[in-house]
Amino acid sequence: MQEKLKELKDKYVKLTEEISDADIIADQKVWQKKCKEHSTLEPIILEIDKYFTYLKDYNSAKELMGVPEFKEMAEEEMLDNKERLEKSTEALKEMLIPKDEDDDKNVIIEIRGGAGGDEAALFAASLMRMYTMYAQSLGFTVDVLDVNETGIGGIKECSFMVNGEGAYAAFKFESGVHRVQRVPDTETQGRVHTSTVTVAVLPEAETVNFTIDPKDLRIDVYRASGAGGQHVNKTESAVRITHIPTNMVVTCQDGRSQLSNREKAMMVLQTKLADFYQEQADSKYSANRKSQIGTGDRSERIRTYNFPQDRITDHRIGLTLHNIPSFMNGSIEEMVKELTIADRQKKLASGE
Repeated sequence: MQEKLKELKDKYVKLTEEISDADIIADQKVWQKKCKEHSTLEPIILEIDKYFTYLKDYNSAKELMGVPEFKEMAEEEMLDNKERLEKSTEALKEMLIPKDEDDDKNVIIEIRGGAGGDEAALFAASLMRMYTMYAQSLGFTVDVLDVNETGIGGIKECSFMVNGEGAYAAFKFESGVHRVQRVPDTETQGRVHTSTVTVAVLPEAETVNFTIDPKDLRIDVYRASGAGGQHVNKTESAVRITHIPTNMVVTCQDGRSQLSNREKAMMVLQTKLADFYQEQADSKYSANRKSQIGTGDRSERIRTYNFPQDRITDHRIGLTLHNIPSFMNGSIEEMVKELTIADRQKKLASGE
């Protein structure tokens, strides 16, 4: 461990020199990247300095143990610094857990009604509202890409982007099947129904390491439906893009122009294809998924919302919270915090 800490200190010193180098400053993209890395390392270096100070003081006290007149004082000093070393070691282990490289990215969230018909569609709309309110509470902006509504206020499927640094970190544990147990408004006998909604969370693809051949795309335009006034119904502004090799389809109809919708649809397609190819080809990706809380697979049941008993249970960590009305109004930060802590603890235990 000490060798790794010394390597990090050397790296920090080198970065300090590089961000003051005129040649590097001239390339703003490289300079900003190094500045960010330098800033990220700074609190770790401060803790490393503490660690080596405690280690030095511990060894000095240990040497004094052989001198009778200093033995009692040295023993006390050793115990104090041993405790400080243990705390510093744990702090460093926590700080040195590799950060998910996607954490700071914008995120695309897709929600689809599953089993349960109209009730599933209504809960899908509730989840979209919940995530929108949570995103806004964090200062993020939400850009709706596509919504397929039902006639009673539900959503068959929707996709939207949450924009802001740290957006993916805030939502990455939401992928999976969300189960709701409640009495639908249409239920006349007061029976509790169980429905499901599927959520997929994808970090926005910033750089695409594959080429999309225009010949592989089928692009259709049509009149958008739903909210948006007369403009939506009178112009063919909605766009549907099909990637023929994978049969992947994305649609966007929220923008007021065909060009805007086409650009958004291509961005979503790039993100989904990047995720698709990475999952297929990158074994590291699979390993990372397994090390996270749950698999992140959209087929995994991750959470149950039981309205009659006013409880939300996350099955991955066995956490149960209450006050569903507040939770559904976007106050999900406690759940996100506990999932993040559990994920970090799992990574620590696995020795990453």
